Amino acid sequence: MKKINKIQPIDTLSLVDKVELRLMQYFKENNLKPGDPIAKELDLSDSLGVSRTVVREALLRLRTLGFIESKKHKGMTFKEPDIINNFERILDPNLLGQKTLKSLFELRLILEMGMADFLFEYKTEKDIEELVKIVEAEEASSYDKTVFSLDKEIAFHGKLYEISKNTTLQRFQDLLLPVFEYLYQQEEFKNDANYEYSSGKFVTHRMLLDNLKVGTPDTFRSAMRRHLEPHFDRVFYKNNK
Repeated sequence: MKKINKIQPIDTLSLVDKVELRLMQYFKENNLKPGDPIAKELDLSDSLGVSRTVVREALLRLRTLGFIESKKHKGMTFKEPDIINNFERILDPNLLGQKTLKSLFELRLILEMGMADFLFEYKTEKDIEELVKIVEAEEASSYDKTVFSLDKEIAFHGKLYEISKNTTLQRFQDLLLPVFEYLYQQEEFKNDANYEYSSGKFVTHRMLLDNLKVGTPDTFRSAMRRHLEPHFDRVFYKNNK
C-alpha cells in the first residue's frame, strides 16, 4: 500500500511571532540568567535577517511578559518574569467567561485541599492566636450560621494561605479575590444556607481551627473537604449534567 504523508499545517505565524519564538529559543539555548545582557536591536536584526521594526515589536512583547528589562547605560538584560504579575493583567472577572471563572474557583478548592501538610509543618503559636481572634470576631456576628460574609471567609482562609509560607500561593489567593467576590454574588452561592451536609453538620472555621491545633494533615484535609462540601457538590453536579 502506498504510504500517504500527512498534510502539514499552514504556517500562520506572523514574522513578529516567529522572531518572538526565535528569541525565546535563543534565551534557552544560551541558558541566560537574570541580569545577563541581550544583544542590541541592530545586531538582532542583522542576525535574524529581519527589520529592526519587527525585532522591536517582538522585544516589546517579551518586555511586557517580563522577560526583558532595559536599564540606562546597560541596555537590555534578561529578567526572570513575575508570573503572578502577568496573571494580574488579565484576571478581571468582568472580562472572563463563565467556564474560566468556574475553573479558577475549582483551583481554589484544589489549593485549599492540598496545603494541609504545609500548615502543620509551619504553624506557630502566634498563627494559632491570630486564627482564634479571626474566629471569635466571626462568631460574634455570625454565630450558628453556615454561610459567612465574604470578608470573614477571606480573613480565615487568607490566614491559612499565609501560614503555608508559600509566597506564590499567597499572591495567587490575593489575585483570585475579585473572582471570588464575583462568584459569591451569583444566585447559586446564596442558597448554601439551606445546604444539607452529608454528615448532617456544617464544619465551621472553629472546627477547622481546633483540628489545626491537635489534628493531623489527614484529619484537617477531611475537615476542609466537609467544610467546602457545597462547593465541591456544585462543581461535580455541573460537570455531570
